[in-house]
Amino acid sequence: MSGTGHEGGRPAVDVPSGRPASIETPAPGDPRLSRLSLNQWTTRRFGVAEAVDGCARFGIPAIGLWRQQVAEQGLAASAKLVRDAGLRVSSLCRGGFLTAGDPAGAASALDDNRRAIDEAATLDADCLVLVVGGLPGDSRDLAGARARVGEALDELVPYALESGVRLALEPLHPMYCADRAVLSTLGQAVDLASRWPVEAVGVVVDTFHVWWDPEVLDQIARAGERITSFQVCDFLVPLPADVLLGRGMMGDGVIDFRPLRSAVDAAGYAGPIEVEIFNADVWAADGHDVIATLIRRYVTEVL
Repeated sequence: MSGTGHEGGRPAVDVPSGRPASIETPAPGDPRLSRLSLNQWTTRRFGVAEAVDGCARFGIPAIGLWRQQVAEQGLAASAKLVRDAGLRVSSLCRGGFLTAGDPAGAASALDDNRRAIDEAATLDADCLVLVVGGLPGDSRDLAGARARVGEALDELVPYALESGVRLALEPLHPMYCADRAVLSTLGQAVDLASRWPVEAVGVVVDTFHVWWDPEVLDQIARAGERITSFQVCDFLVPLPADVLLGRGMMGDGVIDFRPLRSAVDAAGYAGPIEVEIFNADVWAADGHDVIATLIRRYVTEVL
């Protein structure tokens, strides 16, 4: 891959829009890419081997892995692929879903999260991302669901500490409160994380989920060394019918990324900046074209 602004001899275009690229694609070794990470879900059709190869080909130094693809590749094989490519694992996604109201469901969730911690340790991941879970079944007891998250973390934190794995609580946009995450603001996540040692529990700052919050810059400053992951993608308007797929390529939506990135930097976070996009059109596009586009948009929209 060169910095000519062409992929495979074709003029570079941004996918999925198809419009001409605004800059040439930075080449591997470009210092602007030193903190970039590809979240594997952005190139969802890529298995671990293909995603690792894509990072190496384009000079992306880190990768965020997903447990499903790691299981398909094999845990040991995935760890070797990443290690041999010289990549850093910026995150493993995901653990969590800790809100079950019945004893069997709660025990099953704890067992799965212990397995996830073991996987994160094997991969030497910077953190295990936790999406904490929504309201279980027909429940409307939001306070109870939130309390169960804390109770589950009381069980998991000692195991994570023994394993050398940092848990990262990810607050999700309030529209996901019922079915995915009863943590809806960064402030809530910091409040909860503060109950345990900073080396054990941190928080994720994901632009898609926090951009709207009038307190977000103050909460980023408050989070400080608790910030374990910074993820970027845009918020599309209008949202699609499946709001889970409302994440867009940076520059295609309404988020102003630079104030958020500057606040995260000022809070002391110097780790990878991970591009994580859930979008049907992005997933349908050629994975290497997606990577080239996200590199260009990262440089023009985030840095």
